[in-house]
Amino acid sequence: MRYPIPMTDKSQLRSDMRTRRKRLAGLDPQAAERAASHISALPTGDPVAIYRAIGSELDTDALALALIRQGRSLCLPVVTRRDAAMIFRRWSPGEPLELDQAGVPAPLPLAETLSPALILTPLLAFDLEGGRLGQGGGYYDRTFAALPDAIRIGFAYAGQQVDDLPVEGHDIRLHGVLTEVGYTAARKVF
Repeated sequence: MRYPIPMTDKSQLRSDMRTRRKRLAGLDPQAAERAASHISALPTGDPVAIYRAIGSELDTDALALALIRQGRSLCLPVVTRRDAAMIFRRWSPGEPLELDQAGVPAPLPLAETLSPALILTPLLAFDLEGGRLGQGGGYYDRTFAALPDAIRIGFAYAGQQVDDLPVEGHDIRLHGVLTEVGYTAARKVF
């Protein structure tokens, strides 16, 4: 179900969407497993970058296992500098993690650095034009700019869809979004 959003400043929009995502997480604890069941609809590409969920972000555990069953290799993002694009290190479920410069669980420095063909990203809100509202740190937009050939896919609850997001010049659109109801390609031409 889509929700109209009032055009407010992004900080207020982020606050509102964090509240919405937290509510959605509480209402549907099985959403991540259902989303993972739709991975056959995802574009091809290997390796695949996923993320370790924080707070109410849609959990990626079932997604990671489903991707591995498809024969895809995984990597996780690593913030090495707060003002730079993220790097990606090879990772498999169960391997140890440490906090990166942004305080997010990431593979150890000994893990191989990879360039993902497909990047699954968390978000606060998305629209059908490929708009993505993130946490506001710019990590994913900087990374998308540095890896323009990577396919960018949001991983979210369907209830995070909004009618229209404000998109600024530095915002890089997604190619699609995977939710518990399926995969939807963005309508916007890139």
